[in-house]
Amino acid sequence: MNQIDLKDRVAIVTGGAQGIGASVAERFLRSGAKVVLWDIDEDRLGMAQGWLSGLGSVGTGLVELTSEADVARATADALRAHGRIDILVNNAGITGGNGTTWELAPEVWRRVVEVNLVAPFLTCREVVPAMLRQGYGRIVNIASIAAKEGNPNASHYSASKAGLIALTKSLAKELATRGVLVNAVTPAAAKTAIFDSMTQQHIDFMLSKIPMGRFLQVGEAAAMIAWLCSEECSFSTGAVFDLSGGRATY
Repeated sequence: MNQIDLKDRVAIVTGGAQGIGASVAERFLRSGAKVVLWDIDEDRLGMAQGWLSGLGSVGTGLVELTSEADVARATADALRAHGRIDILVNNAGITGGNGTTWELAPEVWRRVVEVNLVAPFLTCREVVPAMLRQGYGRIVNIASIAAKEGNPNASHYSASKAGLIALTKSLAKELATRGVLVNAVTPAAAKTAIFDSMTQQHIDFMLSKIPMGRFLQVGEAAAMIAWLCSEECSFSTGAVFDLSGGRATY
């Protein structure tokens, strides 16, 4: 494992209790960072803190990320505990199941957009002012290859992640001269618990689109995200980095 210098950086990882989020937290800790995990699953949050705490400083926050009050409280807690926030990884996301656009229930469509797009807006809205005060920050938004291509039977997920790319680019331009860099990654599917909400037909479809013939490994995502959150990433902002096994065509 290459060493990324994140010594004494304070990082918030949303959806950090499992999957890509937990792997990112592990990579950050091994790189010297202090990590705060935000998640809505209290049991998994406790388990993640348990096994990660052997690697360094791990705080947690039980946060409903679509709630302005919850996000504001959790941000204040992190600042109170550490005095600063250097890194924000907006990883939390849901698929909302699969179905044609005309078959999806409006409440399901709205919930996916709330979790995948509105929540990252709320976290950035709270965390960015702290980064501006210190003149430094790194934000990475976890989008999806579906944001570029629009997966069939996943219009809610695809649209929400496409919106997240646009949010990334807009925010990056606003912060470009302020020491805060904002980038996105667009993974192909990784075999995590999120598969539980998908049909096998959709899982097979996603695999068939990946030229490398396999799913993304969470550690591969963590490696790229760690670099994007480091000082070495100094001239990339508003960018979209693919993790697609060759699927991406632009």
